[in-house]
Amino acid sequence: MGNNDKYWYAFARLTKTSSVFVNLLYNYFGSIELAWHAQAYDLWKIEGMQRRSLEAFLEERKNVNPDECMDYIKERGIEFIHPEDVRYPKSLRFIDNPPTGLFMLGNLDICNLERTIAVVGSRKASENSKNTLRKILEGFAGTDICIVSGMAEGIDTVGHKAAVDNGLKTIAVIGGGFDKLYPKSNIPLFNKIIDNRGAVLTEYWPDVDAISWHFPLRNRIVSGLSKGVLVAEAALKSGAMITARLAIEQGKELMCMPGLISNPNTEGIYKLIKSGAAIVTDVNDIMDAMNWQIEYKPVKTNIDNGFSETEQIVIDCIKKDMLNLDELILKTGLNINDLMIILTKLELEGVISQTNGEKYISLL
Repeated sequence: MGNNDKYWYAFARLTKTSSVFVNLLYNYFGSIELAWHAQAYDLWKIEGMQRRSLEAFLEERKNVNPDECMDYIKERGIEFIHPEDVRYPKSLRFIDNPPTGLFMLGNLDICNLERTIAVVGSRKASENSKNTLRKILEGFAGTDICIVSGMAEGIDTVGHKAAVDNGLKTIAVIGGGFDKLYPKSNIPLFNKIIDNRGAVLTEYWPDVDAISWHFPLRNRIVSGLSKGVLVAEAALKSGAMITARLAIEQGKELMCMPGLISNPNTEGIYKLIKSGAAIVTDVNDIMDAMNWQIEYKPVKTNIDNGFSETEQIVIDCIKKDMLNLDELILKTGLNINDLMIILTKLELEGVISQTNGEKYISLL
């Protein structure tokens, strides 16, 4: 790593300085070290410089030591990738407002960045959409396709879990620091991803909270890392629609998964479809839209690990269709007592869930 690296760390430590500001300085001075040490009279010469940004930088810089910043991150075992680092993803260099630094846990090198699909959608997605997305992504098992998303609740979580369960690599781009993971319910998923399943990336220093305005900014990275974007469910005004717009601006292939017309969270989907987005109902639609020819290799997925033969039969039935108790008795041949014991166990383990106290659905 070069002598200038510590200044990239230092800029990343500033909480009131945006990537737009850092890019402005770096492009003007041509050196991150010169940018860091620039005085007010030099900064005022930069076209587009805003007084508020300049004053915030000068004030906050007083309390930041570049050497200490770099040492702290390295001691934490966190990787840091900046634009002068050869590991910095090429696709991010050409987007509007590229990130000036990415903190990373996990391993980005094991992810095929030429075969990336971003999966985005509603945090409050319908069970129908979540189930459909799981089944579509299962079709990628045995490929080197990498799923990119934001690790939020709903569709993001389903996308990452489907990748992990089917032996795929996945990249999560989060809207806060590693010490402030949000939602907390995804901490086990976070750990699975960094444990040889891909990487978690963020622009933010470890102690920075995941606040609302970070998420639209994060979306430009999710889209920027992808070759194509699949919108699984989206209201007209939503983060998923922001990502869809970014995908169009970045020249990415835009795809949509149709859902129930009566669901308000599909209004954005049908607007995008009418505007020319590709319709996706199975994995082959994605392959066609992306013009990919990929050789499938046998892969052992995680979804059958740790289940008894009888439990796996129940899981397989529910994965194919949402079924009520009577339907499960007919399909599995189990008596009601044995079936209820299995269903209760699987529900407590978060493998299945019940919709309105009636039908069972798979959460795998």
